Amino acid sequence: MSKDAAKERGLQIFSQKLPAFIKEFQAIETPITLFCWRGGMRSKAAATTLALMDVHVNRLQGGIRSYRQWVVSELEKEHFPPTLYVLEGYTGTGKTVILEKLAADGYPMINLEKLAGHRGSIFGQIGMRPNNQKTFDSLLVEDFMQYTNEPFVFIEGESKRIGKVMIPEFLYRKKENGVYFMIDMPVKERIKNILHEYHPADHPEKFIESFQFVKKHIHTPIAKQIETDLKDGDYASAIQLLLEYYYDPRYDHANKSHVNNAKEIIHATNIADAYEQIKSIIENSTE
Repeated sequence: MSKDAAKERGLQIFSQKLPAFIKEFQAIETPITLFCWRGGMRSKAAATTLALMDVHVNRLQGGIRSYRQWVVSELEKEHFPPTLYVLEGYTGTGKTVILEKLAADGYPMINLEKLAGHRGSIFGQIGMRPNNQKTFDSLLVEDFMQYTNEPFVFIEGESKRIGKVMIPEFLYRKKENGVYFMIDMPVKERIKNILHEYHPADHPEKFIESFQFVKKHIHTPIAKQIETDLKDGDYASAIQLLLEYYYDPRYDHANKSHVNNAKEIIHATNIADAYEQIKSIIENSTE
């Protein structure tokens, strides 16, 4: 499309719904950035018109394609100096909740599951909106820029894939060589945490559907019992069996080296206890 055609097209699009468009922008209280795919003529027309109505916005030079190229180039630098403090532990030990608590107390933290819009398990997409790789990469680069000068950053011990996205290889390697905090917690408490986080009663059909992907990996009588429990709404029983016969064995197999090399083993009664122990260790190490 030529420059003149782009200008004309921008005016056509903008003029059709101009009053409603401006009203929507006026209601936005956060900083606004407009962008095109690449050229910028249509976003320039929109920004000029908004400025006449005293609505001031930023424009992304080069469009979204240029921004994506910048994100990729930042990741290709493979540069993120802080030591990674990695929270590890069986499913249900509240690692994500602990990360959020640490962040609320001012500790640097990157929540990879939040960036991915996925909890990382076979049921991880339920009740969430998974992001694509481009969105994940952009959010990750933002966090890199925020924490690049910190001495350490807390992170969860994720696998290479989280839902639809892949963790950059250099970050995964850095995570594998990070400082590990292994969280141990009673099974009953883990079940309670999972029920609180996933709310299976709100999405019963989706849990039954997702279970089909792992059913074949579980001994048939146990798999049948889990499916029955899910259909009957006995989620505590289903979760306990999934932990015992699927998640915990898989975790043991995949994380032997992390368990053996952990800097700290956190034997906690619940999430609050684990959080306080981790916080105490960090505070004592910086004194």
